[in-house]
Amino acid sequence: MKKYAKLIDLKDNIVVALADVSAGDEVIVRFRGKDKIDKCNQGIPFGHKMAIVNIKKSDKIIKYGEAIGTALQDIKKGDWVHTHNVKDDYKVLDKNGNPLPKQED
Repeated sequence: MKKYAKLIDLKDNIVVALADVSAGDEVIVRFRGKDKIDKCNQGIPFGHKMAIVNIKKSDKIIKYGEAIGTALQDIKKGDWVHTHNVKDDYKVLDKNGNPLPKQED
């Protein structure tokens, strides 16, 4: 069975799994009519992210062409990218646009 992942923006360093993917599966990434095949290193649930390049600790995770988080550790191409290895960079703001207390910088 073929497994597919979605690349949303050419700047992205991750793709989104369109089905559950097992370690060792080949994942087809289709973007603008072109296919690229990447090998998955770990099980990745449907809708979760997979790195399509090596990402170093402290590098930004790019989705939608925008930074959505920061790598907490080195992430290899084909690895699952999720809360265990990514810090969410978003801050929750109050009604005046100020960050709520106790949010790390």
